Parts: sequence; structure tokens; C-alpha cells
Amino acid sequence: MTDNTIHSYAALKPGANLEAYSFDAGTLKPHEIEVKVEYCGLCHSDISVLNNDWGNSVYPVVAGHEVIGIITHLGSEAKGLKVGQRVGIGWTAESCQHCDPCVNGQQVICEDSTATIVGHAGGFADKIRAGWQWAIPLPEDLDPSSAGPLLCGGITVFDPILKHQIQASHHVGVIGIGGLGHMAIKLLKAWGCEITAFTSSLDKTEELKAMGADHVVNSRDASALKAQSGKFDLLLCTVNVTLDWKLYLNTLATNGTIHMLGLVLEPMAIPAGALIGGAKSVTGSPTGSPYALRQLLKFAARKNIAPQIELFPMSQINEAIERLHSGKARYRIVLKADF
Repeated sequence: MTDNTIHSYAALKPGANLEAYSFDAGTLKPHEIEVKVEYCGLCHSDISVLNNDWGNSVYPVVAGHEVIGIITHLGSEAKGLKVGQRVGIGWTAESCQHCDPCVNGQQVICEDSTATIVGHAGGFADKIRAGWQWAIPLPEDLDPSSAGPLLCGGITVFDPILKHQIQASHHVGVIGIGGLGHMAIKLLKAWGCEITAFTSSLDKTEELKAMGADHVVNSRDASALKAQSGKFDLLLCTVNVTLDWKLYLNTLATNGTIHMLGLVLEPMAIPAGALIGGAKSVTGSPTGSPYALRQLLKFAARKNIAPQIELFPMSQINEAIERLHSGKARYRIVLKADF
């Protein structure tokens, strides 16, 4: 018999410290699975939702959307999964499964989807529920303690590699080397690409080269950017600040693309001539479909790719959030459930 009580850490109002919070999740729905949380990554998007930065938070907020855990219960409609199986749950907890995007394999842009941490209880808890299609089987070769960030940050940078049909012969730039950017370097290295890391922290240079970057460039140095003219087939932009977009467009090769992953809050000044002259483009995407997530985890297992993490017990969640705020985390924080 299912115990419907979930123990968690929640924000009761914007900006508040998280505190112990228990609630009745109700009867498990036929399409849902329940997972005992082992690990959960801490992402900047969790902070945004905890603080209601996007204006759509529903309090109490139980955040956490990079979950690794063990299935404990299956709804009657769940398929292809079994109790005792280790799975991951990322940004999306449910999608409608019948709209055009869902039928086309683009469930991540379903208009009726449910985010794992918006109006839904996330993984800063002992248990989590989600639609069975979004429970992604974890390959046995992946370390469960570090795999969680692949389900959000990892898929966010992996999906455009698939969408833009990136090959080993391509030169890809990564703008901003934090939680997303460092995973992009590791994935692109395994993909076989030439990689340039753009960062405002040149003290990271040797560390970034050890991860797989072939070149490191100061992201705010205009002369350094001009020296990169015409080089990149793809630029993955993970930052949320305004940069000199015309300079970055000029670093693209013919048919090159700047792909936006960071939520830059100001409108982007994009000169039309820079797009037209070299058949260049600016695109963007959210996370990825269940199929893309499965591809990512299999690839990460085969190539032995793991995010670089700092591990905290979940009972120290407020200290972990402070560490994230400090900007000193290298490069992703993961919480180990210790209820």
C-alpha cells in the first residue's frame, strides 16, 4: 500500500529559506510513477522558481528537477518500467501525449506539459511523482550521484548538438562555462568537435583545457572576439547577460548558428545584414524529449561522461543554495537525500 505522505524541503514564500515540509500527495494516478529520491541536482532554475523570478511559482514550492532515484510504485497505465528500477526525472514531469508536438516526438514543447517544479512537487524530497514517459531509465554504467545534472543542464546543451546535426568536423564555441557550459565541453569533446570556450574568467583556462576545450577566449574582449571571425559552425550561449551579439555573429562561419540556452533578459540587438550575408541564424531551445534524454544518458554512459559536482546532504540545502549563489561551485551541486 502506498504511503502518500511526502517529506520535503520547501520555500513557503519568495526568497525564504527552505524548511521541512510534509504533505499528502493523494492517490497515485494511473499514468504516474513514484520514485524514492536518492540524489537531486541544484540548478539556477530552482532558485528562479523558489524566488518567483519568472512570476509563475506556486507556493509552497518544492523545487529540484535533476532527480535520480528508484521506482517504488507504478500506476496502472505505466509501461516499460518496473519497481526497483533506477530512473531520472528532469525539467518536465508530464506532457499531454496527444497534441501535435507530442505525437511528433517534441513533448518538451507540449503546451499542456507540467514542469517538475511549477505547480508540482519536485525532488527536494524523499519521493517524487511524474508521468511514466518522463522517467528515463538510468544506464548501469552511470554513477547515480553525478548523473542528475545531465537531466537538465546536460540535455539543454546536448539537444542542440542533435538538432543542428553537429559532426566531429565542426568547430563549436561555448559561451559561459558554468553548470551548462562545462557539460557542453565534455559532450562536444566526446563528440569529436574542435571546441572554443568563451569565458570572462580566464583563471579557468587550464581547467577548461583539461575538460576538453581546445581554445579559451575572453568573452568580453572585443579584439579577441574579432580574431575569431568566421570560425564557428555553432555557438552555444549559456549565459543570461547581454553581450555584443554583432561581434559574436561575426565569429560564425557561413551557415553558422548562435543557439540560445541562457535566458538573456534584454532584447537581443541582431543586425539583419549579419544574418543575411552569411546565411546565419539565431535559434533557441528548452531541454529535450524523452527520446533525446535516453540518447544522452546512453552516450554519457558509453563515453564515461559525468558532470563535475560538489555533493551536499539534502539536510544542508540552504547552505548548498548559498554555495550556488557565491558563484564558487565547480560546477554543479548535487544533494544526497538523507531524510
